[in-house]
Amino acid sequence: MRIHALQCGAVRLHPSQQIGHGTGKIRLVNSLLDRRWTEPQPILAWAIEHPEGLIVVDTGDTADINRPGYFPWWHPFYKIGIKLIVDRADEIDRRLVDAGLSTADVRWVVLTHLHSDHVGGLKHFPNAEIIVSRREYVDATSFSGKMMGYLAQHWPSWFQPRLIDFDDIGTSPSPFQGEGRGEVSGDAPFPGAFPLTAARDVWIAPTPGHTPGHMSVIVQDGLQNYFLAGDASYTTDAMMNLQVSGVSMEAKLEWSTLSAVRNFVKSTPTLYLPSHDPLSVFRLNAASPLLRGE
Repeated sequence: MRIHALQCGAVRLHPSQQIGHGTGKIRLVNSLLDRRWTEPQPILAWAIEHPEGLIVVDTGDTADINRPGYFPWWHPFYKIGIKLIVDRADEIDRRLVDAGLSTADVRWVVLTHLHSDHVGGLKHFPNAEIIVSRREYVDATSFSGKMMGYLAQHWPSWFQPRLIDFDDIGTSPSPFQGEGRGEVSGDAPFPGAFPLTAARDVWIAPTPGHTPGHMSVIVQDGLQNYFLAGDASYTTDAMMNLQVSGVSMEAKLEWSTLSAVRNFVKSTPTLYLPSHDPLSVFRLNAASPLLRGE
């Protein structure tokens, strides 16, 4: 196996979005009213070269965001809450080519969630099997989905993903309990986690919080895990310090997920890789030579 970090542009956020302040809806208000901006943070997608087929995790954003009218004019988050920096060369099809790969070779696309900076590149994968949690899809396509910031109007017309119900997966053998082995149960770190690959070395795990339907991908290399976290947290430090973001409407749920992730990271050899952490690429490049393809 080999994992590639694909930087599909950058984003500037309010620090109060990365680490929230206040309770309830006040957290979101404080995030929007924060006048400070971070330095550009990466928008990362991932490509996993696997013997069973090329796997892409998230698709980055699209240069179409630069087109007038792309974002709803009335939505406060897109007006004052975020600054996206994406050129055509940043789109995932170009980034795959830079890595010596092709969109035509992608077997699976796993979407951690359906926010624009994670699904903007969907148009490049009409022939891949696309996987998303049912809860995420239902929320994004609901009447209130636009208010929550989803941009379903920009999804490709052919987009019909495979929908995952973690509660219905049952008790398939899972490596995410105890010392890296065991059965899925109510006290497992990620109940309902299931293998994407027949080799059982790439897993999809529920990590709700940033959105209720958020999920992550865990790649196993022997006893070493690589946790492709999406926006479970904005940085590794936020996860380790159990610092809930400012945009989560379910802070307790996000805190519970961060706690489960932290316990897992502390109990198993795991490299945690959030999509907007400037250190994620450095940490991956410093990781196992096998996964770097050396």
